[in-house]
Amino acid sequence: MTTLIHSVRLVDDGRVTDAAWVAIAHGTVVATGVGGTWADLTAGPDTEVVDGAGGLLTPGFVDLHGHGGGGAAFDDGAAAIAVARDLHRRHGTTRAVISLVTASIDDLAERVAVVADLAETDATILGSHLEGPFLDPAHKGAHTEELLRPADPASVERLLAAGRGTIRQVTLAPERPGADDAIGRFVASGVAVAVGHTGADAEQAAHAFEAGATILTHAFNAMPGIHHRAPGPVVAAMRDPRVTLELIADGVHVHPDVVRLAFAGAPGRIALVTDAMAATGAADGHYELGGLSVTVAGGVARLDATGSIAGSTLTQDAALRLVVGIGVPLPEAVAALTAVPARALGLDGRIGTLRVGAAGDAVLLDDDLRVVGVWAAGIRV
Repeated sequence: MTTLIHSVRLVDDGRVTDAAWVAIAHGTVVATGVGGTWADLTAGPDTEVVDGAGGLLTPGFVDLHGHGGGGAAFDDGAAAIAVARDLHRRHGTTRAVISLVTASIDDLAERVAVVADLAETDATILGSHLEGPFLDPAHKGAHTEELLRPADPASVERLLAAGRGTIRQVTLAPERPGADDAIGRFVASGVAVAVGHTGADAEQAAHAFEAGATILTHAFNAMPGIHHRAPGPVVAAMRDPRVTLELIADGVHVHPDVVRLAFAGAPGRIALVTDAMAATGAADGHYELGGLSVTVAGGVARLDATGSIAGSTLTQDAALRLVVGIGVPLPEAVAALTAVPARALGLDGRIGTLRVGAAGDAVLLDDDLRVVGVWAAGIRV
């Protein structure tokens, strides 16, 4: 089956190309072009031709960090993951890392094994992200303090074995005992290490980046902020060209003015993530996140016990609208949903782009940046 999407404004590789077209066959982009040359490819009986009607076509969105949606949490097993992924896929997120909240090592090992099983048969599931348990209790956010622990070698090895090569990312606090050795071990196993839920100062964060950490988990949240005499981990990440900064652009986690500041301070290195929890795409009310009671009101999730923000109800298309609305150029905003997160995972050129040879993941948007159509590996969602 070949899918040919024509008459679009293609947003990819840092530019907008008018009157463009993209052909996808067997899950892969096989040809691109401009003008009416697409008509030469439509003779086959198994070709679906889609008139983009001048809409915006982007690569499929890639979410490095999300916990659920559609009323379901990624921690709750394969069926829940399927429900949540369906919700986010309809909002343009064609590939996602499955983020898991802090739990016991036994429970986390079981959960990463579930994700490993799913990743074997579903290429749109990129693997798992362990957001904990190696976090700073003073910056725990929506994580159970009693389950937080130093990164001891036995726990690290147990989780790596359970993941069978599918753990994509792990968030840890670099100032905690065992962090240096854990960073080295994770990196050696092909895991992207993220600094987050941390009290680290700029020097400690920079040390972690030198040791191999390459991501800052939801920049500004659950970490020291920027002070004129204490720049903190955010500035350390901005100064290091190897580091990708996650950003939750929902207008709640980070003020829009600070979102704009982040794009200016780390151009080409901002990855727009959702950090979405189960209430995304579902009704306000009472939920649970990592065993903690959460109330969602007005689309904002907060812990009942402390009032702390507990994930988001964000989808990536909504993040795109916010970022473009505050003045970030469209190609740069789209890259933050596509090419940048793909590069953070070492998958640049394979996903997050519509170049020939890449995965056939695409999102068609109208002028208001609302989703009109989504294709994952060439299959329309």
